Amino acid sequence: MTEPAAAVAAPAHDQPIRRIHRDGVEFVLLGTAHVSRRSAEAVREIIEAEAFDAIAIELCEHRARAIEDPDAVAQMDLFRVLREGKAGVVMAGLALGAFQRRLAEQFGIEPGAEMRAAMLEAKSRGIACWLIDRDVGLTLRRARAALGFWDKTTLTAGMVGSLLSSDEISEEEIEKLKQGDVLHSTFSEFAKQSENLYRALIAERDQFMAAKLRDAADQPQRPTKVLAVLGAGHLEGIARHLDERREAPQELLAPVSAEPPPSRFGTWFGIALTVVVLGGFAYGFAHSRQLGLDLVLTWTAITAIGGALGALAAAAHPLSILAGALASPITPLHPVFASGMVSGLVEAWVRKPRVTDFAALRDDLLHWQGWRRNRVARVFVTVMLTNIGTGIAVWIAVTKMGGILAEQ
Repeated sequence: MTEPAAAVAAPAHDQPIRRIHRDGVEFVLLGTAHVSRRSAEAVREIIEAEAFDAIAIELCEHRARAIEDPDAVAQMDLFRVLREGKAGVVMAGLALGAFQRRLAEQFGIEPGAEMRAAMLEAKSRGIACWLIDRDVGLTLRRARAALGFWDKTTLTAGMVGSLLSSDEISEEEIEKLKQGDVLHSTFSEFAKQSENLYRALIAERDQFMAAKLRDAADQPQRPTKVLAVLGAGHLEGIARHLDERREAPQELLAPVSAEPPPSRFGTWFGIALTVVVLGGFAYGFAHSRQLGLDLVLTWTAITAIGGALGALAAAAHPLSILAGALASPITPLHPVFASGMVSGLVEAWVRKPRVTDFAALRDDLLHWQGWRRNRVARVFVTVMLTNIGTGIAVWIAVTKMGGILAEQ
């Protein structure tokens, strides 16, 4: 029998708590502020005051490893990340890390301290520790897929700006963080507020974490009392899901655990671009050899310059700039490869990141000089800016080709 969610005053601290009784388990939901020192103390206090069979925390495996071992990024296979097309997701993670490091530097606050406290308490007491949040990479991919073209562009620009910015974080931003969720507070500032973005960053994760709590508790030796340490922004949503949803946990997990489908706009735009460009070449050569050559040279020169300028803006190696220039006329017509991936691979090969680059990555990203100095950061910025340069050049090239054909 499910009992309604109820607010319970906590005698030892002022953090919000909800207690949900469901299927023989008492779920104690502790709402925390990810940037509050008091939240870490509250976690230790409630674990000391009450007996729990398990402790659940708002982390996925990736974020938990980052908290337990901040230097784990040094084990990243940079070439594999680039080949698999995951540079954007990793760069988003770097943007989030840079934002959190700026918090720590400016206010002396280390985000995630309450999650670390929960993990340490669980380990020291021999209590099971459940990681109940959705994978951060999947969350970011679903958030990006939920945005329109312009918002995606704004999101990308915002991530680049986060890596290069040295501005202090405002008190208003700090208050938002104290009330809510680090992922939402960080990335929602980079795009227009939208229902789709909110759903991917907050609402879907509420459903996911509530279902994971029920699923983890469904075991032969069912726990009687579970503490869930959550960002305050998720408290009401998770409490509502635990209280009201009647579906089996797996039914609730499936729709919010799936990879986002390929963008239909992106797919059709890619096909249309290939048809327009190659069709233009074919028409040009059918009309005259000179016209065909003019169109090919226009496309090649403009896109090559765009890719090269993007890599140059990232302070990439001359060979990486050359690679971006050579790849840019070809990759826009290919559904898999991108010019940034090519220039990034060359950058990582020519200027192989050193152990010291990985070790200094978190600190280097705090200042705009750092991304140029750090070889790991420069690889990702090379990927991003080469792609942006190529994308701008494609529009210019198509417009120019249309003008040439209109003059015939």
